[in-house]
Amino acid sequence: MNPSAASSSTPKAPATLRYAILVAGGSGTRMGADRPKQFLELAGEPVLLHTLRRFADPALGVRELVIVLPAGQLETWRGLCAQYNVQIPHALVVGGATRWASVRAGLAHLADRENGVVAVHDGVRPLTPRTVIEATYQAAYNHGAAVAAVVPKDSVRNLSQQGSYALNRARLRLVQTPQCFDLALLRRAYQLPELTTFTDDASVVEDLHPIQLVEGDYRNLKITTAEDLYIAEALLRMGSKG
Repeated sequence: MNPSAASSSTPKAPATLRYAILVAGGSGTRMGADRPKQFLELAGEPVLLHTLRRFADPALGVRELVIVLPAGQLETWRGLCAQYNVQIPHALVVGGATRWASVRAGLAHLADRENGVVAVHDGVRPLTPRTVIEATYQAAYNHGAAVAAVVPKDSVRNLSQQGSYALNRARLRLVQTPQCFDLALLRRAYQLPELTTFTDDASVVEDLHPIQLVEGDYRNLKITTAEDLYIAEALLRMGSKG
């Protein structure tokens, strides 16, 4: 084999250490399901396993993977890992009553790790293209904080006392995950008190640091309803990899 060809096919190490926190606290009630949505079967495997596998891609060079689950779901996940012979190394952390508390618990697990870039990702976004994950990590390395987002496809209106009015969707973005941050920056942000205005990690960080937007992907859907599961199945059949 040509040595240069071999070296070119080897994934390059990222410029900094990378970590990932996968937060999965759903109950499945909106799905009308008999189990939490992260454990629902998608193409023969649990949704959360698909998500974990995306971040375990060797080309991404993620140093450590952390899954945050409610206390009552840890044994279920361990059982599924045994059932599906999951060999991907990852840490299991007990989450809190809110997403903010769960991310904070995931960060606490990384308390003694060297600084780098950490991704926070919805455990029920199983189809995130590798290109989106890579671009978001890289943008956070360059800018400190980066979030994947897409332009709304539909027209958007804002409610007012007089009725409603149209918004310029070219100036709007639908926020996805991953959301990637300098690890030290995210630690600082999560030392502040929790506010009701926090809707995601970017909203926790934005008072401390500007948020860079990265082009997301419409395939990067969040499994919330039964329809989402059907769409995800169809995308997987089409070979959605990215």
